[in-house]
Amino acid sequence: MAATTSTHTLLRAEGFSCPSCVKKIEKQVGKLAGVESVTVHFATARIEVDHDESKTSVDDIVAAIAKAGYTATPSAF
Repeated sequence: MAATTSTHTLLRAEGFSCPSCVKKIEKQVGKLAGVESVTVHFATARIEVDHDESKTSVDDIVAAIAKAGYTATPSAF
């Protein structure tokens, strides 16, 4: 069995207006293949995603967040 390489991606989000936004984003991103976990921090507008980059790219995650109605960009911190 091959070990999957998990990538930890940190994104900055824009457009959060309420805590229910968190659930919408977690649901959309969680549907993607290879996504192991999604944590949305409402107070800091940060999104942390653990995923298999061979199945889901950062661009795929950004697109899923856009589909939920929000803008996100990869963050260095």
